[in-house]
Amino acid sequence: MSDDAGMSTGEVDEGRQAWLRTVAADVARLDRSSSAERAADILRRSITEGALPPGAQLSEVELTEVLEVSRNTLREAFRLLTHEGLLVYKLHRGVFVPELDEHDVVDLYRLRRVLEVDVVRGLAERDPELPADRLEPLQDDVEAAEAAALADRWAAVGTANMRFHQHLIGLADSARMDAMTGRLLAELRLLFHVIATPRELHEPYIGRNRGLFELLEARKYDQAAADLNQYLLDSERGLLDAFRSR
Repeated sequence: MSDDAGMSTGEVDEGRQAWLRTVAADVARLDRSSSAERAADILRRSITEGALPPGAQLSEVELTEVLEVSRNTLREAFRLLTHEGLLVYKLHRGVFVPELDEHDVVDLYRLRRVLEVDVVRGLAERDPELPADRLEPLQDDVEAAEAAALADRWAAVGTANMRFHQHLIGLADSARMDAMTGRLLAELRLLFHVIATPRELHEPYIGRNRGLFELLEARKYDQAAADLNQYLLDSERGLLDAFRSR
């Protein structure tokens, strides 16, 4: 699956098989002492990277095979993600990726502003001489997005954007915030599917991500926080407009 709109049935099936192959490749990372949590991590990442769109149904048969876990372990992973709001169980139908609405846009962006803007603004007190190596992951994400855009790989641009914001919050050095961010970005990617094409959604923010990185690199934290706040307001407005025009 991908977040490209208007795909044929054959393309959807091909995309699903590609996703299952990716999941199978991730199995090597499974820690057998906590298989349910690791399986949940893989599925959460699939949502965050756009491989599982809203409304997608998850097959126990497929996933127990590619994840090499028991049905009980997979159901525990489903339970964990249902608790996070990333999956929903429909009686007599199965487990699905949820479809979000305008209320979710407002709620998630309120949380994004609280988290991301505060992290950036707080650098002035917490780490004013931020070492250059702390910013390397953000630079890598910016460059990955720029390269993917040149190659017309817009879903990959979206994934690089997700990682940029994840690494941005990571500057807080907070395990609790990092855990919250995983769920937040997965839900956010579900909202992004409302935009007709990934290019339309992500292209305006490639340069803005580079601008934020350069402000952080220059240690202009207050300006970076102000720009990030406006960035998030603009992104929220674009998503709300897309929901209302459907």
